[in-house]
Amino acid sequence: MRPTNVRWIVFALCSGTSWLLYLHRYSFALIKPELVREWGVGATELGLLDSAFSTSYMIFQLPAGIMADLAGARLVLTALILIWSVAFALHAWAPGMPALGWARTFLGVGQAGVFAAVSRITRLWFPIGVRATVQGFVGVFAARTGGLSAYLLIGYLMVGLLGMNWRHAIYVWAFVGLLQALALLLLYRNSPRRHPWANEAEVALIEGNSKIVPASTPAVAPPKRSFFSALRSMSPRSAINLLALNVQSILSTVADNLYSNWIPLFLFQVHGLKFKEMGIYSALPLLGGALGGALGGWLNDALISRTGNRRWSRSGVAMTGKGLAAICLVVAVVTTYDNPYAFCWMLFLVKFVGDWSLSTMWATVTDIGGPATASVFAWNNTVASIGAILAPAMYGFVAEWYNWKLVFIIASVAYGLCALSWLAVNCTIPLLAEDSKGDSP
Repeated sequence: MRPTNVRWIVFALCSGTSWLLYLHRYSFALIKPELVREWGVGATELGLLDSAFSTSYMIFQLPAGIMADLAGARLVLTALILIWSVAFALHAWAPGMPALGWARTFLGVGQAGVFAAVSRITRLWFPIGVRATVQGFVGVFAARTGGLSAYLLIGYLMVGLLGMNWRHAIYVWAFVGLLQALALLLLYRNSPRRHPWANEAEVALIEGNSKIVPASTPAVAPPKRSFFSALRSMSPRSAINLLALNVQSILSTVADNLYSNWIPLFLFQVHGLKFKEMGIYSALPLLGGALGGALGGWLNDALISRTGNRRWSRSGVAMTGKGLAAICLVVAVVTTYDNPYAFCWMLFLVKFVGDWSLSTMWATVTDIGGPATASVFAWNNTVASIGAILAPAMYGFVAEWYNWKLVFIIASVAYGLCALSWLAVNCTIPLLAEDSKGDSP
């Protein structure tokens, strides 16, 4: 019996969710020059708006992840997409800074827990041999292309080329979010065995079984465990390993905040680029990140297959990528800072190597998380949000009161420290000892 291909419908749904999430999230960076022009706000105030998003994102991350583990990703993810799409539309409606602050806050509520739910989906719907590659495409390639699509579709095409008001463009893409929520609700199920279109052969392929078990046979559900009780049951070794993963995520988030929130404003203030050029050149680093993320997932799976060493295959890919990113960013500031076009091409290279590690991070979370994958991912993102809260306020203050060069140097230091932190991360240490037999090394 040939396996059906329902998992690739799930792959498309996850990729579409990731793509749209980043398109909506990165659009605010394009709005900033318009807010400066319309409302006369400074970079410090804009940074605080980003921190409002990150604060709510942090607070609701873990509850949403736990709900995805306990109730399943289908309803949780559908609800989150609806919330964030409505909040995105409120960005265009907001008549002033207080209302915009609330819109940013509710966008964080809606986007919190989305990747936690998606990580659970990839664990349930794809075998371990290709999981890092899938996660590289879903979590990094699709996300980064969503971000660059914000710059190209909204910045370059809709506002720059067609002359559309930026508020109208936001309303259009908010409506697309509602359609995505409907598609997920109709086409996704919480496991292959529950999907009416998946046959026995596909279920066996996903579960890694050598014998085909009828898809109608109910899977034996692992006992549900409170995430906090799981934390209390961890060994000291597992706790230290989780902490090391958290540290690298904080540092990675500090560096990545540069691209999600500040590149368009940098090009506008320092080099005077308008929407058409700003949209194109702001997208270049994200294109590099998309390609690097996809390559990182493939490198993870290829090195594990060749060496049989899962721990150092994952950590080696991540550490090398972040280290090269730190070096390349310093070189970019020293050699090409005064030429915005060459500088953005260098940022393309920085993101290409820097985002190798994001596929590793996704794979490591599913390695150590086991049945609590969504909760572990949510916990990691919750802690990483510390960087997302601090970085916008820090970058905005430094850019306004010092200079933009120092902003990029700070990001390069974050890259270097993140590379070193991967020495302490071991993807073969499960959160709980009883989960160690869930996936083979």
